[in-house]
Amino acid sequence: MKEYKRITTPLTEDVIADLRIGDRVLISGVLYTARDAAHKRLVELIEQGKPLPIDLQGQIIYYVGPAPAKPGQVIGSAGPTTSYRMDPYTIPLLKLGLKGMIGKGNRSPEIRKACQVYKAVYFEAVGGAGALLAKRIVSVEIVAYEDLGPEAIRRLEVKDFPVIVANDIYGGDIFEEGVRKYRLTGTG
Repeated sequence: MKEYKRITTPLTEDVIADLRIGDRVLISGVLYTARDAAHKRLVELIEQGKPLPIDLQGQIIYYVGPAPAKPGQVIGSAGPTTSYRMDPYTIPLLKLGLKGMIGKGNRSPEIRKACQVYKAVYFEAVGGAGALLAKRIVSVEIVAYEDLGPEAIRRLEVKDFPVIVANDIYGGDIFEEGVRKYRLTGTG
């Protein structure tokens, strides 16, 4: 079994260049959370020429709307959201320096191409493992759009947050690769 690659945010182009589809990665540092409603607001600010509430340079956005924290916890269950819902908003954020995204499910051909153009990576987190993923979150702070409740933008500090590289800067797509390998085995 492959070893984990350990990376720390913010991401640099050297780190991103070393990541390939299928790599198992442990992320430490800061992740920002955002889902559909927050993405829409961010893109509206970009279109209006206004500053964003967070600096995206080198950052990773985790597509999650965490559950409320139970007593003694910093966050509730924090499993990934289906990523393709963010596709209409992703390219403007990549243009501003966003270098990573975490979610579940595949991305559109446009986003896969944009990962190549803007040197960014899409990571897959395991859906259904939100309670386990939450244990890798050390601290949480709402930084924008508190009115959105679970969909507010949060600054998460994480330690060894487990993901898999699903789309890399070389055009690799773990979903297409999986289908190809399945077909080659003759079992499908």
